[in-house]
Formats: sequence, C-alpha cells, structure tokens
Amino acid sequence: MIMEVDTIISIIGLLAGGGGIGGLLTYRYQKRKEKAEAEQSEASAAKEVQDVYQQLINDVKADREEQKAYIQELKEDRRHLREERDELRDRQDKLEETVRGLQFEVARNSRMVAFMRPFLCGRDGCAIRVPVTISENGEIKQPLPDTRTQKDIEPLNMKDL
Repeated sequence: MIMEVDTIISIIGLLAGGGGIGGLLTYRYQKRKEKAEAEQSEASAAKEVQDVYQQLINDVKADREEQKAYIQELKEDRRHLREERDELRDRQDKLEETVRGLQFEVARNSRMVAFMRPFLCGRDGCAIRVPVTISENGEIKQPLPDTRTQKDIEPLNMKDL
C-alpha cells in the first residue's frame, strides 16, 4: 500500500517529537481500518451483484412462465382448429353423399319420364295417345287438334290384345 506524503510527515513528526510508538500504532490502525473498509466495499459490491443476478433469474423465470402459457394457448387454439376442420370435412363428406344420392334420383326420374313419354297424351281422357311436348321449365305444349277419329287408331287396351 502506498503511503501519502502527509502521513509520512506526520509519522516522522511523531517519531521526532517523542511519540514514536503512538505514530506506529496510528499507522497500523489506519492500515487495518482501510483494509476493513475495502473488504466491506467488496462485500457490498458482491451483494449488489448477487441481487442483480437474482433479479435476472426472477425475470427469466417470469418470461419462461409467460412463454409456457402462450405455447399452451397456441396448442389449445391448434386443437380447436383441428376439431373444426374435422367437423367441416365430415359435413362436406355428408353433403357430397347427399348430392350424389340426389343426382342418382334425378337420373332415375329422367329415365322414367323418358320411358313414359310415349304413353303421354295432350288431351284429358284421350285413348288415342296424341304426343305431347313438355318444355324445360315444365310447361305442357298442347298438340294440334287431331282430325283423325278414334276408329282410325287402335286403343291401347289389354282387352283387345
């Protein structure tokens, strides 16, 4: 440790003035006092560093807990989205199945109408089966008046066969 000039002068003055032992003791006392102050400041600095690290650890823990909560929330959202997707797929499959069934029914009805077309007559109670035309929107176009008589055309009875 470096001694200051005034300390050296005061020690020399004390030794010269008769208090040589007192000066020596004063020097040793100052040296111990400075050493104790240095140790105390080191301890307080170490405590401050420890407090900073403890605060840092607490901040990291809080941040990690927040991230865990956020990840859990994201997992829940993803699970809900998957459930909704599966539900929508099931509904879509059911709708496609219904559409296929309806298409089959329409095709079957179209075949039945095409098969029955020769048996349709445009006049009520007519036995001679005058062909009738049905438009796309379902309107029946009446046939032209028939000049033939019922004698000219054979009726479609099972008795006559």
